[in-house]
Amino acid sequence: MTPSVFIQNITGKLRTHVVGEKLYQYSLLIRFHRPIGTLLLLWPTLTALWMASHGVPESHLIVIFCLGTFLMRSAGCAINDFADRHVDPHVSRTQGRPLATGVVQAREAVIVAVVLALLAFLLVLFLNWQTTLLACAGVLIALIYPFMKRYTHLPQLFLGIAFAWGVPMVFTAVLGTTTKTTWLLFLAALVWPVAYDTMYAMVDREDDLKVGVKSTAILFGDADVFIVGCLQACVIIIYLLVGQQLELGTYYYLGVLVAACLAAYQIYVIRDREPQKCFAAFLQNNWFGLAVFLGVVTHYALGAESVA
Repeated sequence: MTPSVFIQNITGKLRTHVVGEKLYQYSLLIRFHRPIGTLLLLWPTLTALWMASHGVPESHLIVIFCLGTFLMRSAGCAINDFADRHVDPHVSRTQGRPLATGVVQAREAVIVAVVLALLAFLLVLFLNWQTTLLACAGVLIALIYPFMKRYTHLPQLFLGIAFAWGVPMVFTAVLGTTTKTTWLLFLAALVWPVAYDTMYAMVDREDDLKVGVKSTAILFGDADVFIVGCLQACVIIIYLLVGQQLELGTYYYLGVLVAACLAAYQIYVIRDREPQKCFAAFLQNNWFGLAVFLGVVTHYALGAESVA
């Protein structure tokens, strides 16, 4: 049984009671049944945590950043649907969302987002003051992103900043400061979402053009596939630079190689811009992030001594 099927079974059982039905709708609002967003946010964060900790992260930091990732992604989904409540009913892929159908009211979505964001902030209070300050900025970025598609064709850039923000937070939590590696990893974690969210936006491009929503998929036009490929290549190059800077070994580079092969395959999949295939390529980015993370973990677990 896959994680998605397991989660769908859990959420489905909530519907047996009246209160359960409301909780079920809230679970749909925060995309609890679709963990891909949490995973895409989690892999760069955990990769940074293992690197900052030289492969031995403290258990409480793992728990805090995993829970914080889930809570902030969930809050982001709620505020995103609030921002898109007048747009989603006109987009085929999003017509069934709770706010779009009216099952959940706008006020409820705001309350859910605030509660989840506050819970995430409570977790950060267990860390040092530097990380707490970064967390405050991160919340503001997460709140701004959903509204950017109305003002700029680069909402994916703001998503990238929001999704990469966990990287400097990890380094300040572990080291009390940031390093050159921090900002290389931040850049990789920023560029990567621009690439995969452009694939995601390619799914909705025709509907977005009709309703006036902006995206990189629209901005890039016929050059979309080429630019996505260039962005993915930049991410791979940055990870190679990180490996060189930290003197990482073969296991790490194997992970990056697997990620590079996955990126190349994604370009092949989206070459004809078919919506379903673009969405499939977007989902596959989970394995891209996991490959890099496993390369880091394996290096520190098996290869660090031999490199030293």
